[in-house]
Amino acid sequence: QEAVKLCQRLSQLSVPVSVSVKSQAYPQDSIRLWVGVEDAQSDTYIPVNIVVSSHMTVAELKDKISHDFGFHPLVQRWVIGKRLAQDQETLYSHGVRQDGDQAFLFILSAQAGHLTRHQHKLDQEQQRIEGIIESIHLFPRGAGGGEKTAPLPEAQHTPPPLPPKPRPPRKPLGWECAMCTYVNKPTRPGCEMCGGDRPEGYEVPDFYQPDQQEVLRIQQGQVAQQEEREMNFLYLLATEEQNLIPSSTETDCPICFSTLEPGEGITLRECLHVFCRECLRGTILNTQDAEVSCPEKCDSKLQDREIKELLTEEEHQRFLELRLSIAESRSDHSFHCQTPNCRGWCIYEDEVNEFDCELCGEINCILCRAIHEGMNCKDYQDDLRIRAENDQAAQKTKQMLENLLQSGEAMKCPKCDIIIQKKDGCDWICCLMCKIEICWVTKQARWGPNGTGDISGGCRCRVNNQPCHPNCQNCH
Repeated sequence: QEAVKLCQRLSQLSVPVSVSVKSQAYPQDSIRLWVGVEDAQSDTYIPVNIVVSSHMTVAELKDKISHDFGFHPLVQRWVIGKRLAQDQETLYSHGVRQDGDQAFLFILSAQAGHLTRHQHKLDQEQQRIEGIIESIHLFPRGAGGGEKTAPLPEAQHTPPPLPPKPRPPRKPLGWECAMCTYVNKPTRPGCEMCGGDRPEGYEVPDFYQPDQQEVLRIQQGQVAQQEEREMNFLYLLATEEQNLIPSSTETDCPICFSTLEPGEGITLRECLHVFCRECLRGTILNTQDAEVSCPEKCDSKLQDREIKELLTEEEHQRFLELRLSIAESRSDHSFHCQTPNCRGWCIYEDEVNEFDCELCGEINCILCRAIHEGMNCKDYQDDLRIRAENDQAAQKTKQMLENLLQSGEAMKCPKCDIIIQKKDGCDWICCLMCKIEICWVTKQARWGPNGTGDISGGCRCRVNNQPCHPNCQNCH
């Protein structure tokens, strides 16, 4: 009756009223709630059993999930009894009253739940501060000062204190997924819930000891990794034995744009570009270089065994001859054998004056650019002048030597008068016949009759620290 009177008076005041039922009014026994967990990327749900009580609110349930599993309350959406549960509602109001009752938890991404790292950090700090304040025993003013305070009237008694809020959960050890905010164990390579990548730069703490399940998973991963390495090694060995590597997927030839089924195309070893066989063969046959570049204009080259496999034996022989011809024409110090129709040639150095051709067996004089077996250079050049009157070939050789003299590529020895050439190097040369030392730019002897140190020979290089000629290149 007294409650009815109070309600009537309260209704006349027209003030906002909210009624909450104390937890003591609900059954106090703990029950096991069966929960199906799912997110936007999962194909099925994960069953989880959670110990709860009927008087627990949805907000308290979210806090429990956050503490146990690391999912922030903002990313949790609870569906109980085919209805979206609100934070202030109790599990009892949704019919959760005995073991085996079911609920559904949908996990949003951090972006969909409008959860930022900054906000998550602030929430954790706020919970930590609230836990510290509640743990401190606060005394009313004047208490402990020796003064007695009069008791308050019954109508002014302070309301009973609210039950203390749960302390902030201890941050679990592990790394937090950037997609679903789930806290994974430190050794996990990817998120256990959504499959997201582990944060770059994260390192497992030195003091962390993995449990038995993690040890088993790591061992299985190492075994699988070793098996994969062995398979890759065997595949590389099998590939190395093949001159041409067939393509493994369907693709289009970038030259003729024809569709290539798996195995029809050729994959180049150096750059992995894929072409059809005919286009690669045409590229090799039409090249004007000693090395065949990839048709995709990259820096890679076709390997010799790839070229040999793509060409016929006759085409490959012509290609090798073309290579030799290109190399000879592009070499600065090349000399071709003077035997008619001989393909032999060499690249000579400055101190080499003869070329022994391995194809025809003849010994070539590089200085005279001729074969004069049994004669030295002077005898050959004297004989050449005599034969040039009647022998057309000798006349051509004599004319060639004269052209070398006129162009400055050759000179006559100031002592024995044979024609000599400077192939390379500094301006100091030595006549093969009389062994006199000659300065190439002045065309004079380096020393006089008295030998080394006699500057009367014509070349006065280094006298008064002056070169013998503006173009002198270290003749002394």
